[in-house]
Amino acid sequence: MPTVTVNGVTISRKAIAAEVQNFPARNPGEGWRAATRALVIRELLLQEAQRLDVHVEQKTDEDGRRETEEDALVRGLIEREVRVPEADEETLRRFYENNLRRFVTPSLYEADHILIGARHDDGEAFAAAREKASSLRAILATAPERFAAMARDCSDCPSASVGGSLGQIGPGDTTSEFEAALIDLASGDISAPVETRYGVHLIRLTRRIDGRQLPFKAVRERIASYLVEHVQRQAMAQYLSLLIGQAEITGIAIDGSSSPLVQ
Repeated sequence: MPTVTVNGVTISRKAIAAEVQNFPARNPGEGWRAATRALVIRELLLQEAQRLDVHVEQKTDEDGRRETEEDALVRGLIEREVRVPEADEETLRRFYENNLRRFVTPSLYEADHILIGARHDDGEAFAAAREKASSLRAILATAPERFAAMARDCSDCPSASVGGSLGQIGPGDTTSEFEAALIDLASGDISAPVETRYGVHLIRLTRRIDGRQLPFKAVRERIASYLVEHVQRQAMAQYLSLLIGQAEITGIAIDGSSSPLVQ
Protein backbone atom coordinates (compact mmCIF):
# COMPACT_ATOMS: atom_id res chain seq x y z
CA MET A 1 0.00 0.00 0.00
CA PRO A 2 1.34 3.49 -0.81
CA THR A 3 2.19 5.94 1.95
CA VAL A 4 -0.81 8.10 2.85
CA THR A 5 -0.30 11.76 3.72
CA VAL A 6 -2.62 14.66 4.52
CA ASN A 7 -1.04 18.07 3.88
CA GLY A 8 2.35 16.51 4.55
CA VAL A 9 1.30 14.56 7.67
CA THR A 10 1.72 10.78 7.29
CA ILE A 11 -1.04 8.39 8.34
CA SER A 12 0.94 5.41 9.64
CA ARG A 13 0.23 1.87 8.52
CA LYS A 14 0.07 0.90 12.19
CA ALA A 15 -2.76 3.40 12.79
CA ILE A 16 -4.64 2.13 9.73
CA ALA A 17 -4.24 -1.49 10.83
CA ALA A 18 -5.67 -0.60 14.25
CA GLU A 19 -8.59 1.27 12.66
CA VAL A 20 -9.52 -1.60 10.30
CA GLN A 21 -11.30 -3.45 13.13
CA ASN A 22 -13.96 -0.70 13.12
CA PHE A 23 -14.81 -1.34 9.46
CA PRO A 24 -16.05 -4.89 8.79
CA ALA A 25 -15.81 -5.52 5.04
CA ARG A 26 -16.15 -8.25 2.42
CA ASN A 27 -12.39 -8.34 1.88
CA PRO A 28 -9.22 -6.89 3.49
CA GLY A 29 -8.73 -4.29 0.75
CA GLU A 30 -12.19 -2.80 1.33
CA GLY A 31 -11.66 -2.64 5.08
CA TRP A 32 -8.21 -1.05 4.63
CA ARG A 33 -9.58 1.66 2.30
CA ALA A 34 -12.50 2.46 4.63
CA ALA A 35 -10.19 2.72 7.64
CA THR A 36 -7.71 4.88 5.71
CA ARG A 37 -10.46 7.23 4.52
CA ALA A 38 -11.75 7.62 8.09
CA LEU A 39 -8.27 8.50 9.39
CA VAL A 40 -7.66 10.94 6.53
CA ILE A 41 -10.91 12.75 7.30
CA ARG A 42 -10.12 12.82 11.01
CA GLU A 43 -6.68 14.28 10.29
CA LEU A 44 -8.24 16.91 8.04
CA LEU A 45 -10.69 17.92 10.77
CA LEU A 46 -7.95 18.09 13.41
CA GLN A 47 -5.75 20.22 11.14
CA GLU A 48 -8.66 22.57 10.47
CA ALA A 49 -9.47 22.83 14.18
CA GLN A 50 -5.87 23.77 14.88
CA ARG A 51 -5.83 26.27 12.00
CA LEU A 52 -8.96 27.97 13.33
CA ASP A 53 -7.61 27.80 16.89
CA VAL A 54 -10.67 25.96 18.16
CA HIS A 55 -10.84 25.67 21.94
CA VAL A 56 -13.44 23.45 23.54
CA GLU A 57 -13.82 21.79 26.92
CA GLN A 58 -13.73 18.01 27.00
CA LYS A 59 -17.07 16.44 27.92
CA THR A 60 -17.73 13.58 30.32
CA ASP A 61 -20.57 11.15 29.62
CA GLU A 62 -23.06 9.76 32.13
CA ASP A 63 -20.75 6.80 32.82
CA GLY A 64 -17.88 9.10 33.75
CA ARG A 65 -15.90 8.54 30.53
CA ARG A 66 -14.15 11.66 29.30
CA GLU A 67 -13.76 12.31 25.60
CA THR A 68 -10.24 12.62 24.26
CA GLU A 69 -8.76 15.99 23.44
CA GLU A 70 -8.87 15.15 19.73
CA ASP A 71 -12.54 14.11 19.90
CA ALA A 72 -13.33 17.36 21.67
CA LEU A 73 -11.53 19.37 18.96
CA VAL A 74 -13.42 17.61 16.17
CA ARG A 75 -16.73 18.13 17.97
CA GLY A 76 -15.96 21.80 18.59
CA LEU A 77 -15.01 22.36 14.95
CA ILE A 78 -18.21 20.75 13.67
CA GLU A 79 -20.38 22.69 16.13
CA ARG A 80 -18.72 25.92 15.00
CA GLU A 81 -18.48 25.39 11.25
CA VAL A 82 -21.34 23.07 10.26
CA ARG A 83 -24.51 25.09 10.75
CA VAL A 84 -27.84 23.27 10.62
CA PRO A 85 -30.94 25.49 10.40
CA GLU A 86 -34.10 24.24 12.10
CA ALA A 87 -37.06 23.53 9.87
CA ASP A 88 -39.93 25.99 10.29
CA GLU A 89 -43.54 24.96 10.86
CA GLU A 90 -44.44 25.28 7.18
CA THR A 91 -41.62 22.94 6.18
CA LEU A 92 -42.65 20.38 8.79
CA ARG A 93 -46.27 20.43 7.68
CA ARG A 94 -45.31 20.21 3.99
CA PHE A 95 -43.16 17.14 4.70
CA TYR A 96 -46.06 15.56 6.59
CA GLU A 97 -48.54 16.21 3.76
CA ASN A 98 -46.12 14.87 1.14
CA ASN A 99 -45.40 11.69 3.12
CA LEU A 100 -48.73 10.72 4.66
CA ARG A 101 -48.11 7.00 4.09
CA ARG A 102 -45.11 7.14 6.42
CA PHE A 103 -47.31 8.20 9.32
CA VAL A 104 -49.85 5.40 9.51
CA THR A 105 -50.04 2.91 12.37
CA PRO A 106 -49.35 -0.68 11.24
CA SER A 107 -52.26 -2.95 10.45
CA LEU A 108 -53.04 -5.63 13.04
CA TYR A 109 -54.38 -9.11 12.43
CA GLU A 110 -56.33 -11.66 14.43
CA ALA A 111 -55.37 -15.06 13.09
CA ASP A 112 -55.33 -18.79 13.79
CA HIS A 113 -52.93 -21.37 12.40
CA ILE A 114 -52.11 -25.03 12.23
CA LEU A 115 -48.41 -25.88 12.31
CA ILE A 116 -47.05 -29.15 11.01
CA GLY A 117 -43.61 -28.90 12.57
CA ALA A 118 -40.49 -29.92 10.64
CA ARG A 119 -36.94 -28.68 10.14
CA HIS A 120 -35.84 -27.46 6.71
CA ASP A 121 -32.59 -29.42 6.95
CA ASP A 122 -34.53 -32.68 7.41
CA GLY A 123 -35.73 -33.20 3.84
CA GLU A 124 -37.80 -36.31 4.52
CA ALA A 125 -39.60 -34.81 7.53
CA PHE A 126 -40.27 -31.56 5.69
CA ALA A 127 -41.69 -33.40 2.68
CA ALA A 128 -44.01 -35.29 5.02
CA ALA A 129 -45.08 -32.01 6.65
CA ARG A 130 -45.90 -30.57 3.23
CA GLU A 131 -48.00 -33.59 2.35
CA LYS A 132 -49.90 -33.53 5.65
CA ALA A 133 -50.57 -29.77 5.41
CA SER A 134 -51.86 -30.21 1.83
CA SER A 135 -54.20 -32.98 2.99
CA LEU A 136 -55.57 -30.84 5.81
CA ARG A 137 -56.01 -27.91 3.43
CA ALA A 138 -58.04 -30.08 1.06
CA ILE A 139 -60.39 -31.03 3.90
CA LEU A 140 -60.73 -27.40 5.04
CA ALA A 141 -61.61 -26.33 1.50
CA THR A 142 -64.99 -28.03 1.94
CA ALA A 143 -65.27 -27.90 5.75
CA PRO A 144 -63.63 -24.64 6.97
CA GLU A 145 -65.61 -24.87 10.23
CA ARG A 146 -63.33 -27.76 11.27
CA PHE A 147 -60.25 -25.48 11.50
CA ALA A 148 -60.22 -25.12 15.31
CA ALA A 149 -60.76 -28.85 15.86
CA MET A 150 -57.97 -29.70 13.41
CA ALA A 151 -55.65 -27.25 15.13
CA ARG A 152 -56.32 -28.94 18.49
CA ASP A 153 -55.72 -32.40 17.03
CA CYS A 154 -52.88 -31.77 14.56
CA SER A 155 -50.97 -28.55 15.28
CA ASP A 156 -47.45 -28.71 16.75
CA CYS A 157 -47.75 -25.16 18.13
CA PRO A 158 -48.73 -24.42 21.76
CA SER A 159 -51.65 -22.47 20.28
CA ALA A 160 -53.24 -25.83 19.50
CA SER A 161 -54.83 -25.79 22.97
CA VAL A 162 -56.86 -22.72 21.96
CA GLY A 163 -57.83 -23.90 18.50
CA GLY A 164 -54.77 -22.42 16.85
CA SER A 165 -55.53 -18.84 17.91
CA LEU A 166 -52.54 -16.49 17.80
CA GLY A 167 -54.53 -13.56 19.12
CA GLN A 168 -53.68 -10.13 17.74
CA ILE A 169 -50.40 -9.91 15.82
CA GLY A 170 -48.63 -7.16 13.92
CA PRO A 171 -45.54 -6.55 11.75
CA GLY A 172 -42.50 -8.42 13.01
CA ASP A 173 -44.44 -10.75 15.32
CA THR A 174 -44.12 -13.70 12.93
CA THR A 175 -41.69 -14.84 10.24
CA SER A 176 -41.54 -12.91 6.97
CA GLU A 177 -43.14 -15.80 5.04
CA PHE A 178 -46.00 -16.06 7.53
CA GLU A 179 -46.55 -12.31 7.49
CA ALA A 180 -46.54 -12.10 3.68
CA ALA A 181 -49.19 -14.83 3.48
CA LEU A 182 -51.29 -13.20 6.19
CA ILE A 183 -51.32 -9.82 4.43
CA ASP A 184 -52.76 -11.41 1.28
CA LEU A 185 -55.72 -13.01 3.10
CA ALA A 186 -59.22 -11.60 3.40
CA SER A 187 -61.19 -12.16 6.62
CA GLY A 188 -62.30 -15.79 6.78
CA ASP A 189 -59.76 -17.01 4.21
CA ILE A 190 -57.54 -20.02 4.85
CA SER A 191 -54.12 -19.91 3.23
CA ALA A 192 -52.41 -22.49 1.09
CA PRO A 193 -49.55 -24.24 2.95
CA VAL A 194 -46.94 -21.71 4.05
CA GLU A 195 -43.38 -22.88 4.66
CA THR A 196 -41.22 -21.30 7.37
CA ARG A 197 -38.22 -22.42 9.41
CA TYR A 198 -40.67 -23.96 11.91
CA GLY A 199 -42.44 -26.18 9.39
CA VAL A 200 -45.59 -25.83 7.27
CA HIS A 201 -48.54 -23.65 8.35
CA LEU A 202 -52.17 -23.25 7.41
CA ILE A 203 -53.30 -19.75 8.35
CA ARG A 204 -56.82 -18.46 8.86
CA LEU A 205 -57.41 -14.73 9.08
CA THR A 206 -60.33 -13.92 11.36
CA ARG A 207 -60.05 -10.13 11.47
CA ARG A 208 -57.95 -7.36 9.97
CA ILE A 209 -57.60 -4.01 11.79
CA ASP A 210 -56.34 -1.48 9.27
CA GLY A 211 -53.77 1.10 10.33
CA ARG A 212 -54.93 4.66 10.98
CA GLN A 213 -53.47 7.95 9.88
CA LEU A 214 -51.52 9.67 12.66
CA PRO A 215 -52.27 13.40 13.06
CA PHE A 216 -49.51 15.94 12.38
CA LYS A 217 -49.31 16.88 16.05
CA ALA A 218 -48.45 13.29 17.01
CA VAL A 219 -45.50 13.06 14.61
CA ARG A 220 -44.27 16.67 14.50
CA GLU A 221 -41.23 16.07 16.71
CA ARG A 222 -40.32 12.92 14.81
CA ILE A 223 -40.40 14.86 11.53
CA ALA A 224 -38.34 17.69 13.01
CA SER A 225 -35.68 15.26 14.27
CA TYR A 226 -35.55 13.47 10.92
CA LEU A 227 -35.15 16.70 8.95
CA VAL A 228 -32.44 18.03 11.28
CA GLU A 229 -30.52 14.76 10.94
CA HIS A 230 -30.99 14.75 7.16
CA VAL A 231 -29.82 18.35 6.75
CA GLN A 232 -26.95 17.75 9.17
CA ARG A 233 -25.71 14.81 7.09
CA GLN A 234 -25.87 16.93 3.94
CA ALA A 235 -24.11 19.87 5.56
CA MET A 236 -21.39 17.61 6.98
CA ALA A 237 -20.86 15.95 3.60
CA GLN A 238 -20.51 19.35 1.93
CA TYR A 239 -18.09 20.58 4.58
CA LEU A 240 -15.90 17.48 4.29
CA SER A 241 -15.98 17.68 0.50
CA LEU A 242 -14.69 21.26 0.69
CA LEU A 243 -11.88 20.33 3.11
CA ILE A 244 -10.86 17.39 0.92
CA GLY A 245 -10.89 19.55 -2.21
CA GLN A 246 -8.57 22.11 -0.59
CA ALA A 247 -6.16 19.55 0.90
CA GLU A 248 -3.13 17.78 -0.53
CA ILE A 249 -3.79 14.08 0.00
CA THR A 250 -1.53 11.34 -1.30
CA GLY A 251 -1.80 7.55 -1.22
CA ILE A 252 -5.60 7.36 -1.49
CA ALA A 253 -8.17 8.91 -3.84
CA ILE A 254 -11.01 10.72 -2.05
CA ASP A 255 -13.50 12.87 -3.94
CA GLY A 256 -13.76 16.49 -2.87
CA SER A 257 -14.45 19.99 -4.16
CA SER A 258 -12.38 23.13 -4.41
CA SER A 259 -15.49 25.33 -4.29
CA PRO A 260 -17.48 26.35 -1.23
CA LEU A 261 -20.64 25.98 -3.34
CA VAL A 262 -20.74 22.21 -2.99
CA GLN A 263 -24.22 20.79 -3.55
